[in-house]
Amino acid sequence: MPQPIGRQPLHLWSLSEDVIVRATGDEVVLTGRFGSERLSDPDPIVREALRRMELGPMLPANVGTGDGEGSVCLVLLPTLSRISHMTVRTLALDDLKGPLLSVSPESRQATFSPEELSTADELRLPRDVKVTLEDQGVALESAASLHRVVLHRPEAVWVVAMLAWPVTPDAASQALPLHPEVTDGILRYLAAAGMAEPVDDDKDDDARL
Repeated sequence: MPQPIGRQPLHLWSLSEDVIVRATGDEVVLTGRFGSERLSDPDPIVREALRRMELGPMLPANVGTGDGEGSVCLVLLPTLSRISHMTVRTLALDDLKGPLLSVSPESRQATFSPEELSTADELRLPRDVKVTLEDQGVALESAASLHRVVLHRPEAVWVVAMLAWPVTPDAASQALPLHPEVTDGILRYLAAAGMAEPVDDDKDDDARL
């Protein structure tokens, strides 16, 4: 059996390209296509994170004052959650070969929270997902989703291909030459974006009738 390829997955944040950040005194205002958010007297860590997020995907743990990753996340996460509809989430590997995939908001109501998946529950690609080829990679869109996904590397495409039929996270990990954490991370992002859904046996039976 081939050895798994890939390295440690990285969970990155950046601001959507349309978002403009203006700092005036003690206030920071973010403006984008889904409206504005005003942050009153934000922590210096938040200001620095926003500055980096304007430049591109950043790792929250790398922003801070040396107080530790936990302290940084405790300060940042409430703000990142508040501006979820202005934020692009990117999954990458620490191999300097570019991101695996990115998830962009398509609504002001868009929230993004990758959660743990049951290793035994079957998932698949929703039937209404539209797949298109773009310069940046393979794009996934669905009228039922508040997000848009772009697959930037073959590894992410491999995982999506597994979802053409019902598959468990365990089975996908065993079938692909990727580290299990990488396969799991891709599936979690797809599920959080509405591009991987649990298989409903009753619904499937109805569709076949």
